[in-house]
Amino acid sequence: MADLNPVSAWRRMLAMPNESRGKTIAMAFVTAAICAVLVTVATVLLLPIQAQNRAAEEQARMESLLAAIPGMTDLLAAAGESLSTVVIDLDTGHAAEGVTPETLPAALNDQANWSAIPPQDDAAGIGTRPDLAQIFILRESEEIRLLILPVVGSGYGGPIEAMLALEGDLKTLAGMTVTRQSETPGLGARIEEPAWQAQFAGRPAVDAAGTPVISVARGAATSEYEVDGITGATRTVNGVNGMIRYWLGPDGYGPLLDAIRRREF
Repeated sequence: MADLNPVSAWRRMLAMPNESRGKTIAMAFVTAAICAVLVTVATVLLLPIQAQNRAAEEQARMESLLAAIPGMTDLLAAAGESLSTVVIDLDTGHAAEGVTPETLPAALNDQANWSAIPPQDDAAGIGTRPDLAQIFILRESEEIRLLILPVVGSGYGGPIEAMLALEGDLKTLAGMTVTRQSETPGLGARIEEPAWQAQFAGRPAVDAAGTPVISVARGAATSEYEVDGITGATRTVNGVNGMIRYWLGPDGYGPLLDAIRRREF
């Protein structure tokens, strides 16, 4: 009867000649299994740290965005408070029921809270859109002075994530900052440069009808509705344009902007 004791089997395997094919295969399998376990453990242990680092990076970028908006630092200091935050239902433009910023990640793990975007409507090139989004608001005497909207699009190297800051008139950009990108260094990655992002401040975001009008030019900007393009980064520029057009449009934050204009938010 075969000895099924795992310790004995291990000893027999170790006693085999090193050139034995069976021993080579067994050791390769054991090494792969150990590495898989170590990688899994490391991934699980590092996830909270990665989440914290990501949150810290986004907070730093938001602070940088606010600091770049003329008068915003003084306004925040005078208000004596920071931006408030709320999760909205993108379809209705109103606050989401039963979802808070703390429970939003869990809600977005549910595929029922995502919608497929028809290709003809997918200017951002993202395929699917979350039905819920966390936005940031600064109010002064019940009036909205600043609205910060997270947006995402598709660039040349992968997703582009950014935040658009709208002034209280909901027509003018107060600023824009890229929070995540994987574009080509020296070309598309220049969208993360503060000097390039600074061009968006004060530009018209939408027209009187609420249609997005701001865009990145192919070359030098020729109107108040454009910012300078980036030479050699056509796909990145197209990605930024599509991202802004989608999220400021009717399938993105359009319902929210309409609700604010009607004073329903």
